[in-house]
Amino acid sequence: MTRLADTHCHLYMKGLSHRLDEVFRNASGAGVERYMLVSSDEQSSFEVVSMLGRFSEKGVYGAVGVHPHDSKSVAEGLPEELTDLAGNERVLAVGETGLDYYYDHSPRDIQKKVFSMHIGFAREAGKPLIIHARDSYNDVLSLLEKEKAHECGGVIHCFSGTTADAARALKLGFYISFAGPVTYPRNGGLRKAAAVIPEDRILCETDSPFLAPQPVRGSTNEPAMVRHVYEAVAAARGVPLEELAPKIWRNASDLFGWPD
Repeated sequence: MTRLADTHCHLYMKGLSHRLDEVFRNASGAGVERYMLVSSDEQSSFEVVSMLGRFSEKGVYGAVGVHPHDSKSVAEGLPEELTDLAGNERVLAVGETGLDYYYDHSPRDIQKKVFSMHIGFAREAGKPLIIHARDSYNDVLSLLEKEKAHECGGVIHCFSGTTADAARALKLGFYISFAGPVTYPRNGGLRKAAAVIPEDRILCETDSPFLAPQPVRGSTNEPAMVRHVYEAVAAARGVPLEELAPKIWRNASDLFGWPD
């Protein structure tokens, strides 16, 4: 079976954490052999690093950081513990970080301040960024440009922007990752974007437990379901899954530096 990578998942969250043996078994059955576990706050960063030790044989790697929803909790500076966690050999990225203007759980000025902190953190650590952008693409991309994020690179996860947004990110050397929404009937624009992203800059993910793909929509998302995302992107590009998947595997390896 063609091997797949889920480049963004939250296995420590409710709906998945209590049945990890089943989650990994399902994923293996779908061909998933590599996982990027992404943190959302300081506590989950510790949980992710703990899981990296417990499930290293599963092909699990991680990222540490604070989601824009929780920016106000670190407005005075990123905790020293977070930078310590980034030293773990299986922590390969910083995130997720970025700006979310849809929910505005943290004030926008604080979101921007903390996002800039993360960019500096990633540049200093020499690790790529995992970016969350919702209703905020112009500000996200402007900050990435201003703060010289091309020096560390990264990925715009669960991409929901325009082809123009993608072009700005690509110019910075960033990757573009698609999740469950690319499978939704109303999201033809996302499929058009997926069709034109350069093949060496495209990734696929679940963002599980959120955003289950269309064939299983309404259920708890999990890494096994990333196959639906790959299939949708492959169809948009007019290529078979077996041709697309090895390229995405290589892209993920190039971005995160995990063993090929």
